[in-house]
Amino acid sequence: MAAPRGAALVLAMVLAAMLVAPPATVHAISCSTVYSTLMPCPQYVQQGGSPARGCCTGIQNLLAEANNSPDRRTICGCLKNVANGASGGPYITRAAALPSKCNVALPYKISPSVDCNSIH
Repeated sequence: MAAPRGAALVLAMVLAAMLVAPPATVHAISCSTVYSTLMPCPQYVQQGGSPARGCCTGIQNLLAEANNSPDRRTICGCLKNVANGASGGPYITRAAALPSKCNVALPYKISPSVDCNSIH
């Protein structure tokens, strides 16, 4: 009978450790996710006016999902790549204005010169 009792004690300890330990979160946002989430935004960047509702919702959702530094840096890098592709003119200005147009506090500027490694 000692063996079942010992096994029950070990099982109880493992279950207690699982309840106390923080969950291991493996969440990785990719540029593919960023681009598909922000698919409604290029119309505003190219034509001006007001951003589509889906654009602002996408920015809000990305910001909410980026709950760790690696994800925030990834999103920053993806937006930086897009900014690098927007060769000056009104496009980069409109892209940089998107967070304020959508009432979202992005922790960095959408710019080809942003240092994404400094994002925490």
